[in-house]
Amino acid sequence: MKAIRTGATPSTLEALEYVDIDDAKAPGPGEIIVALKASSLNYHDYAVVRGMIPTPQGRIPMSDGAGEVTAVGDGVTEFSVGDSVVSTFFPEWLDGAPLSSAFTGVPGDGIDGYAREHVTASAASFTRAPTGFSHAEAATLTCAGVTAWRALFVDYSLKPGDTVLVQGTGGVSIFALQLAKAAGATVIATSSSDAKLERVKELGADHLINYKEVEAWGPRALELTGGRGVDCVVEIGGAGTLDQSMLATRIGGHVALLGVLAGMAGPVQTALLFSKNLKVQGLTVGSRAMQLDLIAAIEANGIRPVISDSFAMQELADAFRHQEANKHFGKIAVEIG
Repeated sequence: MKAIRTGATPSTLEALEYVDIDDAKAPGPGEIIVALKASSLNYHDYAVVRGMIPTPQGRIPMSDGAGEVTAVGDGVTEFSVGDSVVSTFFPEWLDGAPLSSAFTGVPGDGIDGYAREHVTASAASFTRAPTGFSHAEAATLTCAGVTAWRALFVDYSLKPGDTVLVQGTGGVSIFALQLAKAAGATVIATSSSDAKLERVKELGADHLINYKEVEAWGPRALELTGGRGVDCVVEIGGAGTLDQSMLATRIGGHVALLGVLAGMAGPVQTALLFSKNLKVQGLTVGSRAMQLDLIAAIEANGIRPVISDSFAMQELADAFRHQEANKHFGKIAVEIG
């Protein structure tokens, strides 16, 4: 079967190889074979293929995978041949508190991922896909969708009437916007592009801030809430944006820290943190149970992922270059097979 493998360490986009590998092995007890049909790009995948996250040479990248079950092993009762399924980010984190094993079992990082045509894996490392979703739509849920769900409804308890601030127009932020609006929240969206801000307005964003024009967007968000501050910030920037997020947040509010796009490390205004009694919660995706809850919410509210671009698996390097250029809006899909 066909697959993508990383090249020499440290990996580069130019070193990605489109190769033939062995077919998937027969499923053992508790395992399934999935004919993979789609994946989607995340910053984590980009960090792997660019060598920012060390992985062995020849790693198959991509943490997101969706497709059709083609065989089931003994003891598998949740799935049948022909079912549409989608992978989980942490195959061993089924429920409860995060595991201490961190990224050792994450597909595309600690183990081989889903840039291939078939995979044999534990049935618990997949969930059902939402009813009526294409494989590409389902593949957007594994990382971006679950991250947004956890930020708003697990680590924070979003309520109707709350105000949420989302940063940028990538996959997590667009999912957070859609989920927040479905829950009856007001959403403030930031971006450096007026054209992209118009698109988030069409998706229901109530207030827009171009952070290139308004560098002090934290105080601006405060103004938009009548001085009260937002209830929850979906913080994807990291050190470069955290101060503005804290300025934007109400006393006792919540900052869901889930990205480092604007800096891996930096000073923190600790006086602001404690004087506003803020909760800054770091998070990395979520459990299988959270993914199932997300799927139920998506089906109940008729939410569809936003996919702006699609590439064939053999064009994976070009897909990452497109992501690198920040030309996308929402998710970038990868079609497999």
